[in-house]
Amino acid sequence: MKVHIFIPCFVDQLYPQTAFNMVKVLEKAGCEVYYNTNQTCCGQPAYNAGFWNEAKSVCEKFFKDFEDAEYIVAPSASCVGFVKNYYSKIFENSSMHNRVKDLSKKIYEFTDFLTEVLNIDHFGASLNGKATYHDSCAALRECKIKEQPRRLLRNVKGLEIVEMKDNETCCGFGGTFAVKFDAISIGMADQKIANALATGAEYIISTDLSCLLHLDGYIKGEKIKLKTMHIADVLANGW
Repeated sequence: MKVHIFIPCFVDQLYPQTAFNMVKVLEKAGCEVYYNTNQTCCGQPAYNAGFWNEAKSVCEKFFKDFEDAEYIVAPSASCVGFVKNYYSKIFENSSMHNRVKDLSKKIYEFTDFLTEVLNIDHFGASLNGKATYHDSCAALRECKIKEQPRRLLRNVKGLEIVEMKDNETCCGFGGTFAVKFDAISIGMADQKIANALATGAEYIISTDLSCLLHLDGYIKGEKIKLKTMHIADVLANGW
């Protein structure tokens, strides 16, 4: 199976190792992984900031970058959710209508692709310790991802998963929300981390590095002994 990968802007710039680990896992699953070096952004930052015309141009480029792909896999439910749910609004009443429908059917968040398309939930990964899982808003509400990452994590040798209180509550990032309403955003991060610490977890794991970026900033600022990990990094660990 040939899989095209989409690496979001901030993953490319800040967390490239997570992208490499996603490729490592996909290749172990038997996929032929292709990366189009012309790719840039899905258009979400511009769209959320209100620059809809500029966002549309970026979205049109996304179509061109992935027009030959049968499957597109990304380590970010936020970006996948944007393509699945907002491209139809951006290209409403246009000649792109059918292309949007086709695109939304072939783009997948990483854990969703592993469990629902490849039907694999065991990769021989190992990580000793206790962890709690954070449901990102995009994964939960836009991509309908809940059980998929948990299935994968339950098969990681040495890892104990403990659910935190209010695990479906937002971490406070929300893209530009964290900049415009920083006090509220920090308060939400404080609550999320308090709930994570109450489980006795050493790790907080998620499908979305945007959430983990926000939480890790709070953790380091408060000098808290808690590590953040993207699930791709967990699944690529120990082999």
